[in-house]
Amino acid sequence: MSAKILYIEDNPHHIEIVRRILDREDYIFISALNGEQGLEMAAYELPDLILADINMPGLNGVEVAERIKNTPELAHIPVLALTTNTMHGDREHYLRMHFDGYIAKPIIRHELLNTLHRLLAKD
Repeated sequence: MSAKILYIEDNPHHIEIVRRILDREDYIFISALNGEQGLEMAAYELPDLILADINMPGLNGVEVAERIKNTPELAHIPVLALTTNTMHGDREHYLRMHFDGYIAKPIIRHELLNTLHRLLAKD
């Protein structure tokens, strides 16, 4: 069975880019337009992996990742940061902030897929 991926992102263009990449790989793709909706969907859908933008209004990606990791039924789900925050040290910072992986935007297809395969293989 294909892995279910939830992408929490407030930019519909970025959602469509990731959707196209994952559809070609036969993943089950679901999305949420903000952190609050993303948390609700995570609890309802129980995805195999969550992609989260960092810079969202309302609950940002760091807050979403923290809540997921602090919810016993969801804590096992890998959370991958997809972000335009690419300053020196950002990767290390986010990996300390409840994320299991980090990918800088613009998204490079093979980097995203390799990271997904690696994180999903840990399950």
